Amino acid sequence: MSTNTAPLPWTDIAVNLSSSQFRPDLDEVIARATEAGVTHLIAVASDLDEARQLQNLARHHPGIHTTAGVHPHYASRFDADSPQQLRQLCHHRSVVAVGECGLDYNRDFSPRADQRRAFAAQLKLAGELAKPVLMHCREAGDDFQAMVREHRPHLVGGVLHCFTGTEQELNQALDLDLSIGITGWVCDERRGQELAQLVPSIPADRLLLETDAPYLLPRDLRPKPKSRRNEPRWLPHIANKVAELRNESLESLSYQCQLNAKRLFQV
Repeated sequence: MSTNTAPLPWTDIAVNLSSSQFRPDLDEVIARATEAGVTHLIAVASDLDEARQLQNLARHHPGIHTTAGVHPHYASRFDADSPQQLRQLCHHRSVVAVGECGLDYNRDFSPRADQRRAFAAQLKLAGELAKPVLMHCREAGDDFQAMVREHRPHLVGGVLHCFTGTEQELNQALDLDLSIGITGWVCDERRGQELAQLVPSIPADRLLLETDAPYLLPRDLRPKPKSRRNEPRWLPHIANKVAELRNESLESLSYQCQLNAKRLFQV
């Protein structure tokens, strides 16, 4: 009699399936994720064209959900027609969130005034459409906090994507009633030390897991792929680390994270 058991179920709440790194073998990447138990993938859009591409992809893969939004790097492209285009994209059946949107004062690829304008418009739209928001924040804490606080009463929810911040930033996000997205950064024994210390203090009902693939390959993954490309199939590896840090069973973590993803994204 076979002793094989089905893998625990997981939802990768942020994966960049439109990346050129996935172009040669995207179907295989999705299949490997499914085999690992990662049966729901939220494919993140960085701009309106990507949102359209991902919606087409979702038509062929029932386990793929999408976002629609404009990343702060591309906020300078957010013009007078963008809100209406984004509104139309958000009505597609695959769209579960507005985003990735927010502020990035680390790289400043778009002027900060443009970033704030685009973020405000997307927060407003998310409130009108009753969609959660997949949020990005890098070195923009004060402006980010002020803008989210202004719009928060009208939002159904949001997640601070790829959180790598300080204890103060974590508490600020929790005070705004945001969920927290944890990536393979937590598996880095050098850069991820502070995050590893914070993971146990994230309330169970606010915790979400993501790979941000093809980026942020878990540093402690063995064997390490020659390509150094991250994939959603390694979300359970991240989950193992998070469960260890929180001193809880993997089964309990899977159940709670699935519940959280379903509640926020309706997946």
